[in-house]
Amino acid sequence: MQIRVFISSVQREFAEERRRLVEYIRQDVLFGQFFDPFIFENLPANNQSAQQAYLQEAAKCDIYLGLFGEEYGYEDAEGISPTEREYDTATSNYRYRLAYVKQVASRHPKETALIAKIERDVVRRSFADYEGLRSAVYASLIRYLEEKEIIRRFPFDATAHPYATMSDLDENKVRVFVEKAREKRNFPLTMADGLESILSGLHLLTDDGKLTNSALLLFARNPQAFFRPSEIKCVQFYGRKIQKPAPFYQVFYGNVFELVDQAKTFVMSHIDARIGDHSTDDNVRYELPESAVHEAIVNAVVHRDYTRNSSVQVMLFQDRLEVHNPGQLPYGLTPMKLSSKHSSEPTNPILAHPMYLAGYIERLGTGTNDLIDACTEMGLKKPTFVQEEDFCITIWRNVDGVVSEYPLNDDTALISIPAETTEKTTEKTTEKILRLLTENPHITNRELAAICGLTEDGIYYNIRILKQKGVLERMGSDKNGFWKVNEADLPANYGVDDNDKMLDNLHDNLHDNLHDNLHDNLHDKILELIQENERVTIPELSNMLGVSVRTINSCLKKMQEMNLVIRVGARKNGYWKVNIQ
Repeated sequence: MQIRVFISSVQREFAEERRRLVEYIRQDVLFGQFFDPFIFENLPANNQSAQQAYLQEAAKCDIYLGLFGEEYGYEDAEGISPTEREYDTATSNYRYRLAYVKQVASRHPKETALIAKIERDVVRRSFADYEGLRSAVYASLIRYLEEKEIIRRFPFDATAHPYATMSDLDENKVRVFVEKAREKRNFPLTMADGLESILSGLHLLTDDGKLTNSALLLFARNPQAFFRPSEIKCVQFYGRKIQKPAPFYQVFYGNVFELVDQAKTFVMSHIDARIGDHSTDDNVRYELPESAVHEAIVNAVVHRDYTRNSSVQVMLFQDRLEVHNPGQLPYGLTPMKLSSKHSSEPTNPILAHPMYLAGYIERLGTGTNDLIDACTEMGLKKPTFVQEEDFCITIWRNVDGVVSEYPLNDDTALISIPAETTEKTTEKTTEKILRLLTENPHITNRELAAICGLTEDGIYYNIRILKQKGVLERMGSDKNGFWKVNEADLPANYGVDDNDKMLDNLHDNLHDNLHDNLHDNLHDKILELIQENERVTIPELSNMLGVSVRTINSCLKKMQEMNLVIRVGARKNGYWKVNIQ
């Protein structure tokens, strides 16, 4: 038995679209097997009234497919059009409803009201022309067949990648994940169990041992080599609308954990923050709740459609933060329902599970509710959720650009986290950290991260370098201790009250060793990336490795002098060649 599709619209306005949709569905090799489209024009003559006939069809159809545009249509004695009657009938009979709204310059007021009513019940898609409508209908009908399990196929995140192998994975990324998962969720496996066992336990291998797409997004050395649109694009605008040129724009690369961390750091380092009395780890208060920013970005990474050639976009405006996700809400879940308790149905459940284990997400369907609560508790406007071609979460900033009032310590100070895109070398960062530790030995890693515009992992990395050099020492416990800068390992003319001279001398002493260590590590990583993509650009290397363009140029120059790499062809159209086995 075929699935009856009732196509509803103002006939005069959409006569061509109605006719072409019927032809398309009937003639399509797949759809023709399952669907029987119906339009009123094709109804044979009978003794029923027109209204009785079309409402009867709307009541007994399997799928209601509505088209909405400029006109509201003929109105009956009660001022209701046939299109609205058909929608109401399909709704009262619990039919599966699809709605498509044409992009037009103006609409009849009642048509606008009807569309608003529909948006409260179902997710509607917009279109500009017939090709856009056909594409949207195709996606919706395929989705219907999959949801009803009429056709079955693996979702993207569970599908085997055609050519990826274990050698494409980074065991260190797996190790970092395992450590976090054991700490956060008591994950039972360790690296001693072996890489294959860990991947199998996470359902990242198919039955025949192939890597799934999720495995690459989570643990590949270079996930964007397999899925380029999986990057995250971050941009800041000074005003309230998109306006070129954008003062700060950055594209981030890496696995899903790195993408979330980098995008969140971008946002938090471009907004204001308050710093308290240094007595606890929780005294850095940002203008926007960090948990809400985290949830919005994680939501986009977990729920996006990875089959689309679009990237997650994080856009910071003067009055709001927008996180755009190229994906659709699950069937039955509307933007309005996100503000209340709802089930958790990730688009990519295989990908979502490891992110849950690592503590990045929750499973209870409370993420958007927690996001709303975090914002309203800070006195900010309630976040908004919009589903069109993409899904967008908007977190509203304080319109006056001032951090919202909330309980802080008496000596809390307002600071502005640096808004420029940082391009500091490791040496410069360590200097800044040493200065801050000298001024306040009790400062926390979280405070250092906020001031330096780094993640806490970045602070930990730089502190580890200083500890290895004997310059820095932790006195007491992690919670109640303090930092000690060892003067014996500093230049003889170092004075606590002469920080500038100290930093200059310290830089002279540490520069060579730090520089060599940094570049040796970068050489290996650059070689790996060039071997994966010989036409990789210097800006791409900079983004992938999280260092400045100047540092990449310096490394490549040294590597060319050492005959490790060769540049073939022109600077613009040439490529890199690795000159070692």
